[in-house]
Amino acid sequence: MKTLTIFYDPRCGLCSKFRAWLEAQPKRVGVEFLAYDSAEANAKFPGLVEMGADREVVVLADDGRWWQGSAAWLTCLWATARYYEWSFRLAAPVFQPLVKKAVHLLSENRLTLSSLMKLKTDSELADALSGMAGAPCEDGACRR
Repeated sequence: MKTLTIFYDPRCGLCSKFRAWLEAQPKRVGVEFLAYDSAEANAKFPGLVEMGADREVVVLADDGRWWQGSAAWLTCLWATARYYEWSFRLAAPVFQPLVKKAVHLLSENRLTLSSLMKLKTDSELADALSGMAGAPCEDGACRR
């Protein structure tokens, strides 16, 4: 396995924050993000919407294996260099009920949490950045 595709909701601030966090982490494998309901996502993994990708994150490996819900979150941890060992620890049977409950609570309340924590979605961030005035650069070198 060399690449993971993470199908996420770009209209969710918490999901967008997680994407930014994971992209910033040193990783053991490549990671790409696709909006779960995009045409590209449907072409890559048909049936995502029907399987509840709008409620629980889905991760697809380039070798065809896939995970959903708590197993998908643990797979995301597994992909990182820093939290790789935690993925195995949290996958232990003793922790599975806790991990499943935590993931379920986050998934079910992600939009409310996003609002309460004032987390911006990908499109809100893009809109804010595009609205920023740039410094005038007459000769290609910007000065103050």
